[in-house]
Amino acid sequence: MKKLATLDFFSANFKQQVLDANGNELQNASGTLAVKKPNLVHWKTAEPDESLIISDGSTLWFYDPFVEQVSAYLLEKALINTPILLLTSSDPELWQHYSVSSMNENNYLIHANNNNAQVKTLELRFKESSNVLNSFTILDATGQLSIFKLSQFDIDNSPKKALFTYKIPKGVELDDQR
Repeated sequence: MKKLATLDFFSANFKQQVLDANGNELQNASGTLAVKKPNLVHWKTAEPDESLIISDGSTLWFYDPFVEQVSAYLLEKALINTPILLLTSSDPELWQHYSVSSMNENNYLIHANNNNAQVKTLELRFKESSNVLNSFTILDATGQLSIFKLSQFDIDNSPKKALFTYKIPKGVELDDQR
């Protein structure tokens, strides 16, 4: 929590590798990620399939242009099941839903306390002696592992507020789960 507390915002490019429970590669993806406290996220996957996740501070939006649908969730409900959003929050109450263990001063493993959580663990790996996030790994309830390697990590330029605003495109169906 102390390491993340110093990280008010960042942006980065990512490359994602998805492995099944047996270690077989299922997919590779790439895109961009921007985070700003409190609770703002802009996560755009460019390849192989375009998708967009935006948190505007109150709603979490999942947009899939292929199926022309956007799903909307209350952020407060999504925070409990989405540990990557811990990067965006300074709320100590949120951390009560997780157990954190330090593998060393640069690697941290975050476990969901809820046995029914979709995401079981989140591992954060920082560049040595800094708050620059090198990579993170997500293990979900099915045993699927997503490994994200970050590049062009920027903690000097605050992402613009407009990046965290979502407007439903014309002709796109809204699945409102709020």
